[in-house]
Amino acid sequence: MTLIIELFISFFWVGIFCIGGGYASVPLIQHQVITIHQWLTMSEFMDIFAISQMTPGPIGINAATFVGTRVAGLPGSIAATLGFCAPSVIIMLILGYIIKKYGDVGAVRGVLNGLRPAVVALIGGAAILFICMSLFGVDKIAIDPNNIKYLNIIIMVVCYIIIRKKLMGVIGTLAFSGVLSLILNTVASHT
Repeated sequence: MTLIIELFISFFWVGIFCIGGGYASVPLIQHQVITIHQWLTMSEFMDIFAISQMTPGPIGINAATFVGTRVAGLPGSIAATLGFCAPSVIIMLILGYIIKKYGDVGAVRGVLNGLRPAVVALIGGAAILFICMSLFGVDKIAIDPNNIKYLNIIIMVVCYIIIRKKLMGVIGTLAFSGVLSLILNTVASHT
């Protein structure tokens, strides 16, 4: 039961400070599940976020559900998901009441404009983390030239070209990258 409560509280804190969408939640969830509680390894965390991106729904809620399931099964997934969603519901009810009662949106708009740079930094930090992990096999910005994953770089470049030239949609590109990775890694392991 304690683990369920810890999941709820951890994702409640993520939900409170997660401003700017799902990708902004990546460093916050990472801090909770890897650094503080050590529920997952960095590799497991990356796998969960990859799956969260491919499944329907918001990435932060999907990640909370998957982490909760991995850590404590169905009760854990319910606790983590409710913990992640509860702050948003509470904050929206309070903001809705304030806007309805006072009608002055200028102060709220000013606060939201001030949060934009922080959101960009959170999303940028998550992008750098994913790039370092998937291309260089490290979870920090310390690139080891002996550990560069050249096959992943090839897949990234091919997918970038596909997306840039609009040759395939997002789902098709994800499926293609999975198949291409399987083929390239199978060929590389047999040589």
